[in-house]
Parts: sequence; structure tokens; C-alpha cells
Amino acid sequence: MIMPIIDLSATIRSSPPGTLEAVRVDLANHDHALGAAQIQALFQVPAALLRNGEGWATDTFTRLGTHDTTHVDAPWHYNSVIQGQPAQTIDALPLEWFFAPGVVLDMRHKEDGDPVRTEEVQAALETSGHTLRPGDIVLVHTGRDAFYDQPDYLFRGPGVTPEATRWLYDQGVRVMGIDAWGWDAPLDRQARAALTRQEAGVFWAAHQLDLPYCQIERLVNLAALPPSGFMVACFPLKVQGGSAGPCRAVAIL
Repeated sequence: MIMPIIDLSATIRSSPPGTLEAVRVDLANHDHALGAAQIQALFQVPAALLRNGEGWATDTFTRLGTHDTTHVDAPWHYNSVIQGQPAQTIDALPLEWFFAPGVVLDMRHKEDGDPVRTEEVQAALETSGHTLRPGDIVLVHTGRDAFYDQPDYLFRGPGVTPEATRWLYDQGVRVMGIDAWGWDAPLDRQARAALTRQEAGVFWAAHQLDLPYCQIERLVNLAALPPSGFMVACFPLKVQGGSAGPCRAVAIL
């Protein structure tokens, strides 16, 4: 029997005009004519000896950061030391974390910058009918994937509070994801709050909790999922020493 699979990953493509330089993706697609020319240059085989006169098609990323598409953050992304130990990079994490039962928490009613709190996570879990178990993957549905290609995408999303993040961690959750640009509140809002309060622990508060957990950021298509009753596969690329790894996140119904 073929199991339905729902794609939760954004398509990797060159960024639209207006994208900030720091998060831009540049992808070059090379056609079959160029492939034929390469084959002739490398192996002296002319296009006449290739099917339809075509060589190989290839593609080159001229710019792709590990955080610039749907990706899994490693603890190393947050801090160099977590709980007194060197933080794990993406290639050092157990694969078992990235294939597990999933649950969707519906937070589409939350405004940008209105953070998701512990009691709201608990209420959404109760509504979903899902009994949270250690190792489950929790996905926060904000609906902000609708703005994925918009210049202000990174300034949208409610964010998840440090307290809610810690509560999930204490339940045994090691991978939690969101369909916004980031797990925390939008960076501009965090920056204003940190500068106003002039204290550490305000900017990037949920990231820098001193907890060895992973975030999936920039998910899409969570609206296509039921609240629970599915598996999530979100294996990150094995980037040596990486702070994150792009992933093909999917839900298996």
C-alpha cells in the first residue's frame, strides 16, 4: 500500500528581488547544451554521439546558507556550550530524533509578535487529542508560510516563549518546528525589546535556553495535516560541523 506523503519543505530556488543579502539564495541551472560542451571538452566526445545531441544537465548553488530554506537547527546554532558540554553540531545528532510521530498545534489566530505561551501549547495539545510522548515532533502552525516569498517574511510570526519551549523539552520533545521564519519572535521585535530592557536573555530567548534541542524552521503546508496521527521525517543534510542542515521535511499519513 502506498502511504500518502505531504511535503512540508519549501522549494529551493533563487530568492526574489528585494531579499536581504544575508539570507539570499542563488541557484544556477545549467542546460543540456552546456553539458554536451563539457563532455566534448573533457572526453572529446562530440554532441553528435550523444542522444539528441544533449549532454548532462546540472545545477550549482552559488549561494545557499544552511538556514536559507526549510532546515533543522542544531544546538550548536544557539551557543557553543550547552548544559556545560560542547554543543552538538548537525552531523552529531541521533537520526532517531528526525523520524517520529508528529502533532500540529494550531496557532493561526496569533498576531505577529504575540508569543505562543505554555498554556496555549497545552490547550492546543488537548484540542488535538494527541497524548504527547518523549521523542514526538511538535509542529506549530502559524500560517506564515503564505508569506514565504515576500520581503517581510522574516518579520512575521508570533514566536514561541522560552517557557513553552522548555515545557516541551521537559516532556521529552527534542525536535519542534514552525512554519514561520524563526522559532522566536521576529528579530526586529526582539531587538527593540532587548535594547529597551538592556538585559541579556531577551534577544533570541527561546534559542538560548541552554537546552540541547532542535528547531525546524521555515516549514510549509502544515494546513494540509491533521492534528495528529502521522509520522514526520525531517532528516537534515550531514553538514560537517554545521549549525543547521537543510532538510526535506515530510509528513507520512
